[in-house]
Amino acid sequence: MKIGVLKEIKPNEYRVAAVPATVMEMVRHGHTVYVESGAGVGSGFSDAAYAEAGAIIADAETVWSEADLYYKVKELFPQEYKWMAKDKILVTYIHSNAHPEETDVLLESGVAAVAYEDVEDAQGRFPLLRPMSELAGKGGFLAALHYAQSVHGGSGMLLANVAGVDAPVISIIGGGNVGLGAAELAAAFGNTVRILDVNMDAMLESKKYLPGNVSFLISNRANLEKCLRESDVLINCILWPKHRKDHLVYREDLKMMKEGAMIIDVACDDEGAIETCRSTTHDDPVYREEGILHYCVDNIPSAFSRTASVTLANATLPYVLQIADKGFKKAMEDNHLLRKGMTCYGGKLTLKETALKQDRVWTDPNELIKVW
Repeated sequence: MKIGVLKEIKPNEYRVAAVPATVMEMVRHGHTVYVESGAGVGSGFSDAAYAEAGAIIADAETVWSEADLYYKVKELFPQEYKWMAKDKILVTYIHSNAHPEETDVLLESGVAAVAYEDVEDAQGRFPLLRPMSELAGKGGFLAALHYAQSVHGGSGMLLANVAGVDAPVISIIGGGNVGLGAAELAAAFGNTVRILDVNMDAMLESKKYLPGNVSFLISNRANLEKCLRESDVLINCILWPKHRKDHLVYREDLKMMKEGAMIIDVACDDEGAIETCRSTTHDDPVYREEGILHYCVDNIPSAFSRTASVTLANATLPYVLQIADKGFKKAMEDNHLLRKGMTCYGGKLTLKETALKQDRVWTDPNELIKVW
């Protein structure tokens, strides 16, 4: 199969889907790999390194026109829509539920598409989100550390345990990979860290690995209000179902928070768990609502692009090889967990969450594979 590795065009997106080491593996499997010139520069990988790994370096138009499978990091942008076609395969973070126009293009073109964010493993976890989740959580805490500084408009509080001063309180909503990433750094700096979650078993397991300055609370309204009142930083790490109209933290709740407190919304669902969240960029990352500083950058891992690209490429490679080695249909038939990431095929929407969010017709992928 011909695999095309594209240069990302989203502003401040420096990651790349494949690194030279993973390109070498694809070539060893007998595939032809086209890499757009400059695709890896933002992550520190030169065209020469890709060529040495066996890739064909080409301009964007050549990669888009020649490739059977488009291997990307971020969702499609309008200037990329024209390349979608029935005989093409798209594998990337699609986020179709947040981009109706993109969904229109995917369905009208008939392209076959798999979204990293929806692929599951045998334990019901999301293996292609995990590597970015840890980076996003850690990056979220580092953002709080940055914007707490008075020179950046913050309260002037150092988010660390300093003798003679009360340790700051960092509350984290969600004890998954994102939350644990944030907690690991926040705890290492000596802060008083609280993790709110609904899964007691998961919290008990995490308790074994985190230090004593991390406490675990069941996520209920009473504990959430306690954290809102006492926290210097509230970090949201839970994805909110797109079809829900309610919130975990409402605008009115921000009035409980301390002066100088901030919200870091790593999950970055617009009007999701945090009602006042709206996606921001690395160019313009923060805003205030009800006097509370919000940081809601939607691609935090891009700030750590080399680490992010290596970990993402390592995680996605086995799945991309399944598609490339077997063909799209056979790969979907053989791996029901990979099939969970199938967003669309032949003009049919197979991702239920997007169908609910955008009020579209949904086709059960498990039924589709019986008749295609």
